[in-house]
Amino acid sequence: MERLPYQQRNVRVPPRPLNAPRVASNDWHSGLPTLTGAKVTLRELQMTDAPALFAAMSTEEVARFISPPPTTVVGFERFIEWTLRQRALGQYVCFAVIPRGSDQAIGLFQVRSLEPDFASAEWGFALASEFWGTGVFMDGAQLVLDFAFDVIGVWRLEARAVVKNGRGNGALRKLGAMREGILRRSFLRHGEHFDQALWTILSHEWRDSRRGWFPAQSTNISRGWRSASSMSIFRQH
Repeated sequence: MERLPYQQRNVRVPPRPLNAPRVASNDWHSGLPTLTGAKVTLRELQMTDAPALFAAMSTEEVARFISPPPTTVVGFERFIEWTLRQRALGQYVCFAVIPRGSDQAIGLFQVRSLEPDFASAEWGFALASEFWGTGVFMDGAQLVLDFAFDVIGVWRLEARAVVKNGRGNGALRKLGAMREGILRRSFLRHGEHFDQALWTILSHEWRDSRRGWFPAQSTNISRGWRSASSMSIFRQH
C-alpha cells in the first residue's frame, strides 16, 4: 500500500488486553478476530509488537519500496495506537503476521476503506526479508482476502506497487489481480518519484479462484508461490 493517512500523535489508547475473549468475525469494529492458516496466524496488533515490527520494517531490503516507517519503537507504538482507533471507526484493519511456532510479529497485512461503506478498499503488506520465499505471504494473503471480501464486504480491492518492486508486483499477479495501469511518478521516496502499478481484485473473481476457476490472466495462481517483498504502508504528515 503506497499511501496511508497515518499521522503520528501523542494520544495513547490502551490496547485490548492479551487475555480478552476472541470476538466474532462480524464484530470486527470491536476487535479483530484471529485468523489461522497453515503457516501463519493473523491477529490484531498489540503494543508488545512494536519492537519486533521496528526490527522487521527497518532493514534496507524491506524499507526500499515503502514510505518511511516510524524510526523508533515509540513511533511504532503510536502507529499501533492509530490502527486501533481507525479500526474502531470502521475505516481500517491491520493484522500482525505471526509465523507458526512463534509469538513474534514479522510483518503486517492491512486493508483501508476508500469509500465510507468499504465497497472499495486498498490493501498492502510488508514482511521481514528472512521470510520471503517461505510461503508465509501466500498463507497470510489468502486469509486477508477472504476476510476482506467475505466479512468486511469489500467489492473492489486495490493495491499499488512501485514498478521496480518485482516481488511485490509478482505476488499480486499470482493472486490473480489485474494490472489496470501505471500511475506515473506517483510515489515519492528519498526525494525520487517512482511509477506505480495499480492492481485490482474484484470479489467475484476472488471467490471464483477459491472455487478452482481461474481467469485467463491468473492461470499461474495454482503454481508455486514466492513470498512478496514489502509494499508501502506508512505515510506520515
